[in-house]
Amino acid sequence: MFGLGTPEIILIAIVILVLFGAKKIPDLMQGLGKGIKEFKKASSDIEKDITSTDENDKKNSN
Repeated sequence: MFGLGTPEIILIAIVILVLFGAKKIPDLMQGLGKGIKEFKKASSDIEKDITSTDENDKKNSN
């Protein structure tokens, strides 16, 4: 995963714990999850728009 081994991942997790504290991490992860969900939804909507535009262009050119 990105060239990171187990020791590096553990070190990153410890640094996050120290910086944010154990009580803030669930809130951060929830926000991250919501952000990823919104990004996926937006990219899906854009893909649908492009597909429908392509289909409309093909129908109109015939």
